[in-house]
Amino acid sequence: MPDPAAGCDDERVRLLVSTASETISRRYVLARHQIAAAVLDADGAVHVGLHVDAMVGRAAVCAEAGALSAARLVTDADLVAIAAVRFPKPTEAPAARVVPPCGLCRELLLDHAPGISTVVGSPNGLKVMPLGELLPHKYVGTKWPSTRETGDVS
Repeated sequence: MPDPAAGCDDERVRLLVSTASETISRRYVLARHQIAAAVLDADGAVHVGLHVDAMVGRAAVCAEAGALSAARLVTDADLVAIAAVRFPKPTEAPAARVVPPCGLCRELLLDHAPGISTVVGSPNGLKVMPLGELLPHKYVGTKWPSTRETGDVS
């Protein structure tokens, strides 16, 4: 299966997308594991996560959450970028593709890595953008201090 990062000039994008793509290519199981994610920390290490589906949708675990957890098991370094790759179902064209984090993962990642960027597809290929731009009005609670600019919370 072709690497979704092939031809990309950004070394960081190639690393994250290729790692996620290789992971899901090895671990894909129909209706069980469809997405893998790779997160890069400030020290240059890459941590991977695997989507774990469930009969009850709410019990499923996204690949991005798995990658975040894997990173936090071994480092306190800032997390700087993440990419997720979805493996095609047997009924789809045989091409893995980069997917942006779902809404829950956007919230979770920004809670734990407020400055993180994500890889997304664009008309000109893959690009890196701040995750906060995909979620401009993130929920801000009171469990712990926020490091993000929150604006008026009246």
